[in-house]
Amino acid sequence: MMEDIHERALKLIDKMQVEGVTAEERGWLDLHLESCSQCRKQGSETEQALRALRLALPQFDPTLVRTTQMRARIRARELIENAVRMRALWISCTLSWVLGVVSAPLLWRGFEWIGHRLAISRAVWMTGFALSWVVPSVVVAAVIAWRQGRGTSVMEERWRVILENGHA
Repeated sequence: MMEDIHERALKLIDKMQVEGVTAEERGWLDLHLESCSQCRKQGSETEQALRALRLALPQFDPTLVRTTQMRARIRARELIENAVRMRALWISCTLSWVLGVVSAPLLWRGFEWIGHRLAISRAVWMTGFALSWVVPSVVVAAVIAWRQGRGTSVMEERWRVILENGHA
């Protein structure tokens, strides 16, 4: 039974330091601490350790803090811009596919008509039809890849200017 009392006292000491205790719990703890030197010592040590931790807050260079904040703001801006670009890309892709599916029968008939009128072999005009679907996608993918590669160097340039000047 005595272990339970000491255990309860130590839990209340910890609880008091972190989240607080009720008046009833505080009264019981004060009565116990008056009669128990071991728990009183443990409470004092806990309080001293917490006070030492609160005093030992790390000090950071203000320039480091400003630079870190600036980098975080720039990265947040980049993420927002990228999300907007990706949304526009998805909308464009969806619209492209819908229009492609709707126009495919007309395009097929157009290639077939041109093939018959110009006496082009079936394999040639069918290849032309297939390429009319593939080439635009390849061109768009190449443009996106080129822009992303170019965007990286632009961001590197931004970082260089920011780090030299200390602001965006």
